[in-house]
Amino acid sequence: MAAAQEADGAGSAVVAAGGGGSGQVTSNGSIGRDPPVETQPQNPPPQPAPNAWQVIKGVLFRIFIIWAISSWFRRGPAPQDQTGPGGAPRVASRNLFPKDTLMNLHVYISEHEHFTDFNATSALFWEQHDLVYGDWTSGENSDGCYEHFAELDIPQSVQQNGSIYIHVYFTKSGFHPDPRQKALYRRLATVHMSRMINKYKRRRFQKTKNLLTGETEADPKMIKRAEDYGPVEVISHWHPNITINIVDDHTPWVKGSVPPPLDQYVKFDAVSGDYYPIIYFNDYWNLQKDYYPINESVASLPLRVSFCPLSLWRWQLYAAQSTKSPWNFLGDELYEQSDEEQDSVKVALLETNPYLLALTIIVSIVHSVFEFLAFKNDIQFWNSRQSLEGLSVRSVFFGVFQSFVVLLYILDNETNFVVQVSVFIGVLIDLWKITKVMDVRLDREHRLVGIFPCPTFKDKSTYIESSTKVYDDMAFRYLSWILFPLLGCYAVYSLLYLEHKGWYSWVLSMLYGFLLTFGFITMTPQLFINYKLKSVAHLPWRMLTYKALNTFIDDLFAFVIKMPVMYRIGCLRDDVVFFIYLYQRWIYRVDPTRVNEFGMSGEDVTAATPVPQAPTTAGVLTSAPATTASKEATQSEPQEAPPKPAEDKKED
Repeated sequence: MAAAQEADGAGSAVVAAGGGGSGQVTSNGSIGRDPPVETQPQNPPPQPAPNAWQVIKGVLFRIFIIWAISSWFRRGPAPQDQTGPGGAPRVASRNLFPKDTLMNLHVYISEHEHFTDFNATSALFWEQHDLVYGDWTSGENSDGCYEHFAELDIPQSVQQNGSIYIHVYFTKSGFHPDPRQKALYRRLATVHMSRMINKYKRRRFQKTKNLLTGETEADPKMIKRAEDYGPVEVISHWHPNITINIVDDHTPWVKGSVPPPLDQYVKFDAVSGDYYPIIYFNDYWNLQKDYYPINESVASLPLRVSFCPLSLWRWQLYAAQSTKSPWNFLGDELYEQSDEEQDSVKVALLETNPYLLALTIIVSIVHSVFEFLAFKNDIQFWNSRQSLEGLSVRSVFFGVFQSFVVLLYILDNETNFVVQVSVFIGVLIDLWKITKVMDVRLDREHRLVGIFPCPTFKDKSTYIESSTKVYDDMAFRYLSWILFPLLGCYAVYSLLYLEHKGWYSWVLSMLYGFLLTFGFITMTPQLFINYKLKSVAHLPWRMLTYKALNTFIDDLFAFVIKMPVMYRIGCLRDDVVFFIYLYQRWIYRVDPTRVNEFGMSGEDVTAATPVPQAPTTAGVLTSAPATTASKEATQSEPQEAPPKPAEDKKED
């Protein structure tokens, strides 16, 4: 007989017995009655439990599949031709600035993307002479770094949302970056890079008001700007810090073979075939919260420019992080959202203890694994479920309602596209669960709008014929006595004290806030059903365990990373509910007649058939098919020893 792998508490495990009979023994020691030998069905042999190596192989196989799929979608462009125009192989190039080259740094600030006004002293921001290429020991801090700070007087065009650029020139000592100075300019002795240093960000204005009074706490100037420029306004922002890195690299790169994204920064000379030193503008550690808008009230801008050498492997890390996602069809809004989300990671890297950071990374990986396993076991449980005894069907419908509310809410608030897709997939899975707990049919005689067949829902027989439906209705009736008053109070509070875009937004935000605050109460009907049935064998314990572990991990993140207080309280509420599940699993252990999630019970219905008795040699009547447990109990009982002779008694 197949052993049930996921039973409640102790779970019912069937053990094959020898001697022509089979005893059904629960893991807590309860012994079921044996059916007669002639009526016992032929069951397949029990499947051996997977060992640790099989589990490891399964996990490694899943990792390989995920890696293969991700590699397929992340394929780079086709390899370029490694031969020159005449068919000869391309020759490896060299850096035009050898090691320890003396060079000068020229930094210019201009409104124009292409800079030519080298004679304007107002455009020259910084000039540093006699720098050594590859020097890591000079500078004020003996790390090869220099910096310069100044206040920039910005023109009116920049105040009115114009652009401003930084132009950086490195020349070998004795040369000048101006091409018009023929005696001092050399093309192979000058490397140039420019970039826009202001950043355009979207500022969204949501026109909200109190639906009863029509008043709002928004700034009147912001309301006026929203009326003039619309709900979304593109505004120039400024950050006072930028770092100029020159990569200390002398790799013999071959033109056409530089891997992405490094190929965007390695520039080759068209004539000699050699490459220029790599200049990289590093603003990775500039947090989004430190940017501030540029407007007419800003007359000058502070700017601190730092120069530092950079190793090849660190440059590769920065270049990979700065590269935009290939999902460019999603628009710039997704990039802005991803930049804001990366700020939390950067803050954690800057402010968190290294050991705690390493623990957080490991826990994050474990959290992702548990989340995947919970998803897999949840689908597997409902897909293989045959009986609905002990399961709350109404909770499934309430979960669908809750998922729809969350989806409509994030669509109304223009949340991240990735979050929208994940929530939409969750709604589809919840809808699929309805087909597993109800008999769904399409009534083609009655059509919606005269076109679409009308769906009909009918309870499954395993749900109606059991006492689960009665307990489920009773649990939700008791739950409604708590939920509806709380919902009414929260709706009144939201209407009186909060601002909304309209009545539709008020309904969504009110329902979403209510579910976020009191949603854990919807987990209690299953607790009530378990209490009435005195069993938890019907629950998907693997899925619940993985979700509980994820909740504990969320607790760790909630108290390590800055999060709202309500989120922290929500994590603790989920922990309390799961501990109640564990308590029920502990107290409802002994019940060989209950049905587990595979539709199997520990005691067969034929066990009630009277068993013929047979006399033994000792004259005591026993059952014909003796169980293994009874045999072992008989053998373990001490037998009375024969009487000793009189001589032995005297010796004693």
